[in-house]
Amino acid sequence: MSEKKISRMQRWLLVLPMLMAFGLGLFLYQGLGKDPNKLESSLLGQKIPSFIGESLDEPVRAIALDDILGTPSLVNVWATWCPTCKAEHAFLNELVATEGVRIIGVNYHDQRAPAQDWLLRLGNPYEFSIYDPKGQLGIELGVIGAPETYLVDAQGTIVDKHTGELNARTWGKLKPQYDALMAQQGQ
Repeated sequence: MSEKKISRMQRWLLVLPMLMAFGLGLFLYQGLGKDPNKLESSLLGQKIPSFIGESLDEPVRAIALDDILGTPSLVNVWATWCPTCKAEHAFLNELVATEGVRIIGVNYHDQRAPAQDWLLRLGNPYEFSIYDPKGQLGIELGVIGAPETYLVDAQGTIVDKHTGELNARTWGKLKPQYDALMAQQGQ
């Protein structure tokens, strides 16, 4: 090879890592300031998809969309294999006990017996849980992982969605919306 070709190649070998680092920096910069728990749902403002599922506690009991309607609620997607679900569970029990929040569970990609045992041991904050072992309802809701919590109005419209652990800090963002829905319900 000629010296010109070698020196050009050497320049590219020097410049290439800098260009790659610059590109990676731009990519990472785009994510700064974004809340990783605020993943938009394509269903915001739309009704929960119609479904018929089994009750976690009573396999012969069918649960459908109509069972959710009538009162604003949180629809919480959870599973026993999910460590973050365990972290938020005590807070969900507290929400029900202290604020009377209506919570519907969707037991996602789980097994019935461990899920039932979980609720016996840790308390059951759910008015009822829909057993979704294959994740079909989760797919229709656009679930990307557990836990996810949907704020749903009395007509079944998804008002907001929270991905990740629901706790005192994150509830502070949903609570005003929930309270407003409950106030509308009382009119």
